[in-house]
Amino acid sequence: MSKSLLSIFFTFLKIGAFTIGGAYAMIPLIKREVVDKHRWVTEDDFLDGLAAAQSCPGPIAVNISIYLGLHIRKGWGMLVALLGTMLPSIITIILVAELFTHYADLPLVRKAFHGLKPALVALIVVPLIEMTKNAKLNLSNFWVPLVAMVLVGLLGVSPIWLILATIVFCVGQSLWLKGRLS
Repeated sequence: MSKSLLSIFFTFLKIGAFTIGGAYAMIPLIKREVVDKHRWVTEDDFLDGLAAAQSCPGPIAVNISIYLGLHIRKGWGMLVALLGTMLPSIITIILVAELFTHYADLPLVRKAFHGLKPALVALIVVPLIEMTKNAKLNLSNFWVPLVAMVLVGLLGVSPIWLILATIVFCVGQSLWLKGRLS
């Protein structure tokens, strides 16, 4: 499939323009476009990019756009994917901020925002279920996200400590396995 800068820009512009609910709602759309439709990256490369995007500071949509754009067409691909992803949000924020200052107190506007909440929850849950399937969770490894959820959600442990602990564990395990296999 074509990897022209223009097609990368318009693909990410479409994703950025038609996704409501934030970055986690974008994930299945990005996957559908770059993996299934255009075949610019493999599913494994996409999941690697998603893991990297979640591990880096900043908005996940921006991080995944940077990763994919760079993977697809190097520096210029990164730039146009990032611009395509961010441009609709920037324009929308400016317009909504201007309108919201004038109409925020209207009952109809309040009801509309209240009505969007269940749809946004669904837009986050669906990619979560898909990621769970793709992560190949089973009875032997299901405890990892469950423990992370309890530590962060219920006990208030910072995700940074979990990320650092995971890095230390994985490096240690890798060194241990390397020593056993050598």
